[in-house]
Amino acid sequence: MHLKKFFLLLLVSLFFSCENNEIPVDTDNLLIGYWQEPVYNNDTITFKRGSSLPNEAYGVSFDQAGGFIERTSGWCGTPPLTFFNIEGIFEQDTTLINIATESYPTNYTWRIIRLTEDELVVKKELSEQEIEYRSLMDLFNEIQELSSSVSCSDATNWLFTAYGAKACGGSQGYIAYSSEIDTNDFLNKIEIYTEAEKTFNVKWGIISDCSIGSVPVSVECENGFPTLKY
Repeated sequence: MHLKKFFLLLLVSLFFSCENNEIPVDTDNLLIGYWQEPVYNNDTITFKRGSSLPNEAYGVSFDQAGGFIERTSGWCGTPPLTFFNIEGIFEQDTTLINIATESYPTNYTWRIIRLTEDELVVKKELSEQEIEYRSLMDLFNEIQELSSSVSCSDATNWLFTAYGAKACGGSQGYIAYSSEIDTNDFLNKIEIYTEAEKTFNVKWGIISDCSIGSVPVSVECENGFPTLKY
């Protein structure tokens, strides 16, 4: 009789033990929880649901209050890796997950491709911040193309100007340009780019160093390219 009770208690104990090992799932919002073991395939990431964030591996979590945590080793890929948490917030808009953290990129978006009780598949979407940054880079590429459109053979035909805006104040640097190009168009692009970068810095809370760079004193031609001399 005592032996039967013992086995009965053992079975009940095992039953509840198995139940306690089950990973909790919020059936009202399957996104809520811990996601780990990422598998990268082109521009998609596939996660498996977990019971917690891993200590020594990548993972993310979403909570009911809108909190987001990314468990990461940062950009470093050289062992031994040190993992740490980047905290932020998220908003879910149907199939879009808008994420904001204090680490770059401060704002980014994932599109949900598939979401089940066990699996989350997302695709990186360009955020508003990233789209605006690309527009800035496109404009700067135009400036660089104009600057390099003329070979440097006579330094007396070359000038330089400041461009861009650091978040802390001051220009990003200096760029040389030839007097043989449409200088009004070139300087207008510089002005547009600089003002756009100022707006970008303020809007997205960009930070930078506050060092003041040296001002060039001249332009010299070296192997057909303009070189700023300080």
